[in-house]
Amino acid sequence: MTSTLPFLPFSKPTIDEATITAVGEVLRSGWITSGPKVQAFEAQLSQYFGGRPVRTFNSGTCTMEIALRIAGIGPGDEVITTPVSWVATANVIIEVGATPVFADIDPVTRNIDLDKLEAAITPRTRAIIPVYLSGLPVDMDRLYAIAGKYNLRVVEDAAQAFGSTWKGKRIGAFGDFVSFSFQANKNITTGEGGCLVLNNLEEARLAEKYRLQGVTRSGVDGIDVDVLGGKYNMSDIMAAIGLGQFANIEAITAHRRALARHYFEQFGSDFEAASGAQLPVQDFDNSNWHLFQIILPDNGPGTRAAFMQQMAQQNVGTGYHYAPIHLFTMYRERGFTEGMFPVAEKIGRLTVTLPMFYAMTKQDVERAVATVKSILIK
Repeated sequence: MTSTLPFLPFSKPTIDEATITAVGEVLRSGWITSGPKVQAFEAQLSQYFGGRPVRTFNSGTCTMEIALRIAGIGPGDEVITTPVSWVATANVIIEVGATPVFADIDPVTRNIDLDKLEAAITPRTRAIIPVYLSGLPVDMDRLYAIAGKYNLRVVEDAAQAFGSTWKGKRIGAFGDFVSFSFQANKNITTGEGGCLVLNNLEEARLAEKYRLQGVTRSGVDGIDVDVLGGKYNMSDIMAAIGLGQFANIEAITAHRRALARHYFEQFGSDFEAASGAQLPVQDFDNSNWHLFQIILPDNGPGTRAAFMQQMAQQNVGTGYHYAPIHLFTMYRERGFTEGMFPVAEKIGRLTVTLPMFYAMTKQDVERAVATVKSILIK
């Protein structure tokens, strides 16, 4: 029976009236591409990340590609990453001509297994791209100890981790390259977009070239191109949305953590035993709780599709993040096959994302949990 309650999506952006007004002011100003709003947004982001240089872009994908290019990664090089991420994480490695290498994931955190990452390092390895799934960082101390030991660059895919921390320090305020996404379902959004935190002004200037056709301007009419760039700049329209969203980041993160706590309270201590499902790690210090994901019991073919259909019948939206990258056709053609990363393959087949967004209430959490229990616990 279909629920008569309104549809509860798994994600939904919240744009306040002040932000909508700010976008209108940008449209009326006549300056709608990269301009003063982009500069203001970058300045605020830089301050947030402890004064590190930050440059904004039109996606959180090109940020990783540009970081690899700045690091000099290209043909003949290997870059290690996780098979459980949005496919962009691996695609950017191919884009720069390097070879993607996968390491399986930890069954508890669902992030890349750092032991397996270290075991995958070869003389050709030049960089690693860890992913902070759902906003939960890896062990940052261990990550950078490995990077230092083997002289590797790190491009942190922190697309989901804006507002996350490690031992009280903001993700992005330390480390090597750190890439964030501002896509529509992220904790703060610019509609589409992203930013890259860099190590110094030299890297920042090179990032500026890569994001706009490799162009350098000087004087009144001086122009030169000395690297092959693309068209990746953020517009002032997007930056105006970002400034409005950024003003609420602390409240957004706190609310998501409160919703996550309520999820665990509602599921209760006996849910996993009763259902056979697996809840995420209860981290309320480091994670920004971008997503709340459960791993379904392994009841054979069609498990996830059937579950998602039953949730939809009760007007509760779900998603899944992510299908294992190495099993896509393009990656199979590069030699990857089933069985290579068994933990990633199992979790990729059984993971489901439950509703989690800023406008959610505790009553919404209760409804989502009750619906999950009605399906999984007979």
